[in-house]
Amino acid sequence: MHMRLTAVLVIILFSGIAFAAAFERSDLTPEDLARVRAVAVPTSQFDGAENFEALSGGAATVTKVVNQDILSFSQANLSFEQEEQFKLGNALFRKLWVAAPSSTQASDGLGPLFNARGCQNCHLKMDAAAPTGDERSSQSMLLRLSVPPRDAEEQALLDSRQLKFIPEPTYGEQLQDFAVTGLAAEGRMNITYVDEAVTLDDGTVVHLRRPSYAITDLGNGPISPDVMVSPRVAPAMTGLGLLEAIPAADILSRADPDDADGDGISGKANEVLEPETGELMLGRFGWKAGAATIRSQSAAAFAGDIGISSPLADRPYGDCTPAQAACLAMPTGEQARLGQTEAPDPVLDLVTFYSQNLGVPQRRDVSDPQVLAGKQAFYESGCVACHTPKFVTSRDAPDRQHQFQLIWPYTDLLLHDMGEGLADHRPEGLADGFEWRTPPLWGIGLTKIVSGHTSFLHDGRARSLTEAVLWHGGEAQAARDAFAALPKTTRDALIAFLESL
Repeated sequence: MHMRLTAVLVIILFSGIAFAAAFERSDLTPEDLARVRAVAVPTSQFDGAENFEALSGGAATVTKVVNQDILSFSQANLSFEQEEQFKLGNALFRKLWVAAPSSTQASDGLGPLFNARGCQNCHLKMDAAAPTGDERSSQSMLLRLSVPPRDAEEQALLDSRQLKFIPEPTYGEQLQDFAVTGLAAEGRMNITYVDEAVTLDDGTVVHLRRPSYAITDLGNGPISPDVMVSPRVAPAMTGLGLLEAIPAADILSRADPDDADGDGISGKANEVLEPETGELMLGRFGWKAGAATIRSQSAAAFAGDIGISSPLADRPYGDCTPAQAACLAMPTGEQARLGQTEAPDPVLDLVTFYSQNLGVPQRRDVSDPQVLAGKQAFYESGCVACHTPKFVTSRDAPDRQHQFQLIWPYTDLLLHDMGEGLADHRPEGLADGFEWRTPPLWGIGLTKIVSGHTSFLHDGRARSLTEAVLWHGGEAQAARDAFAALPKTTRDALIAFLESL
């Protein structure tokens, strides 16, 4: 189902109609394609709920009682055997790794530098994380690092997608604020905020907080003066397998990087070298769409966040760099009798399966008059230009439970310029320092129940959905301004709609 993107830069010069036709779906008959096209068109009727709108994940939708575990259940359409795989994957996802050498040889290999001891330490309850206070103390947030290319060779690596960015020479791809015993951590991320008051058209004043980031207590000497940093909270894991099953053709047909239609929205696809196949693929996961598959994203997190090697990312020293001799001198957890890596097969397979099959919760209040009014305001304000309401997944998806489902993720999975206010000024692949992938919105209204906070955006700066909307700029400026111009009752309705997702 994945397609090479080598022709994208040529095809995007064509008209929108030609562009869409160039990325026709190959998994459907002409009759099914016509049905799918008709179903996927955003509605213009807001006097009632759409057919199947409450089932955000199609047949996979979780319909259990809403509580703090609602984002942790498996898809509703798994078989008995698949439920076993899901539970085994869950156990490995919750597993705490320990430093080598250890008597628990199937669990050692942590670090030597790391951000967390286990997957769930960052992805608590599978929801998006939040920063804490004015100092980095949450294991659910990290600081990505890179530097501009320093010579033609490094530029060539970026151009060919062999690398998505150039790691900082001493500190690597991200700041590691924990280390095993006997080794110094790389440093600490400190966050400070400046209050900014924003006055809406009706006189309502909303206070935004603008963050700034500093690195203190550096453990390996000075950091490059041209280092580029990007704070990231752990994103929600809702419906990842269904997002992976959206045909690349449907995503690419919505891309308009040169804004050929003149609507001010110029979504762009990221292009990622898939480590398992060596092919260029559509990036669709991560804050800048820097991963093409859930398996490769999981392997990168094992290596970068925990320091655990796997068959897809055989990096037993994690993010240790050649400049960190003490780190490279530490023991690893590789055990020949268990496998060639610290997390040998089937560990990565099971964690991938678990991540792919976390269910999407059922919508609430889809027919409520206020929610319907808010849905109309959301659509008419232009939010759906990026937050595409619905897709139909591929008939050819590798796993049957993901095939041919009408889903409502409210994302186009494309990169968009979000303006100076949200810019991190740090490129990643084809994403520049102003661009972010449109995050899915399904499950966003459950954040308070699941996680006990209402922090949003890539660095958690927004303390409410209202603040999150008001931070939008760039391609989303017109939609943001339309929201700010709404009367309070309509703004409240729009928020009620988001909270129903």
